Amino acid sequence: MFPAKLVLEDGTILTGQPFGALTDTVFELVFNTSMTGYQEILTDPSYRGQGVLFTVPHVGNVGINDEDDEAEMPQVSSLVIRALSPVVSNWRASTDLSTWLAKHGIPGIAGVDTRALTRKLRDGGTLKAALSTKGTAPEALLKMAREWPGLDGRDMVSEVTCRESYTWLPDVAQQKWIESKPAQNRHVVIYDFGAKRNILRHLSALGANVTVVPAQTTAAQALALKPDGVMLSNGPGDPAGLPYAAEAAKELIESGLPIFGICLGHQLLGLALGGKTARLKFGHHGGNHPVQDLRSKKAYITAQNHNYMVLPESLNPAEVEVTHLSLNDGSLEGFQLKNKPVYCVQFHPEAAPGPHDSHEIFAPFFAAMA
Repeated sequence: MFPAKLVLEDGTILTGQPFGALTDTVFELVFNTSMTGYQEILTDPSYRGQGVLFTVPHVGNVGINDEDDEAEMPQVSSLVIRALSPVVSNWRASTDLSTWLAKHGIPGIAGVDTRALTRKLRDGGTLKAALSTKGTAPEALLKMAREWPGLDGRDMVSEVTCRESYTWLPDVAQQKWIESKPAQNRHVVIYDFGAKRNILRHLSALGANVTVVPAQTTAAQALALKPDGVMLSNGPGDPAGLPYAAEAAKELIESGLPIFGICLGHQLLGLALGGKTARLKFGHHGGNHPVQDLRSKKAYITAQNHNYMVLPESLNPAEVEVTHLSLNDGSLEGFQLKNKPVYCVQFHPEAAPGPHDSHEIFAPFFAAMA
């Protein structure tokens, strides 16, 4: 077995133990500060095109189960960790992390200094990288990393969206872990830009009938389904690469229906309103990001996963009210329209794997539909 080689575009070379698939891959390397929930993170479609470095040092001890996926398969390009657990210690597990990644063609590297690597990304910003678990020379990996076009301006959503519309039916995870509420007979159409299953679980558990539509669905097609409200989901990549989605969002705003956007959906609403987006230095990835609601002054600890942000100064203050800001870097975390029932947040209120502070963020959307 060859040692694993991780090469960054700045020339940094790290050697470690391979696990998962024996292959080469190129990606954008980001770090995630969550302490638990690696299965939910690795299956989050927002990570398409990225390799995830976990700051928690010990990964794999609870294995992989059949209930906690946020998509049908893992979405990351690679996994970088300090130590891979040699045993699985959870009664829910059906397989181990390495076997699961190998099944889906995803390589991993263990035994690297993740603390030093995290500091490099925090201080210098996100970097392109290439990983080999099959013996490819570092020089070739460096060439791969530097020539890879990256994610800016690309449509990554087309790789993760559903191919046709479907009705969401409660799954085992919802039945076990989310208490069902009485049906409110509200029909929500959600645009699948890479929607996490826990968003669908929350909508359904709160009493909505949920129809999931592909990202390329026009506003007219969505409105023809006669929804009481529309949700714009999370998803991967650069919102600037999705002009068709921003145009649909603009037309949906004009319809007057209640609209709720999460993460990428928040960014698309910003673009639809004439705002601008920009890349964050190293992105927000983790389950411990503090956000303040400017109206109540309440602080939430939130789950986040995004590399881009809406620039608040690009939004019209006569039309838009800023509602949430990051307490780490002051970036925009939420806004609403002053004259229409349109709400959005940059963080993830469905929070799989957690924390659960911001579950209540769904409430204004349901109140508007009522």
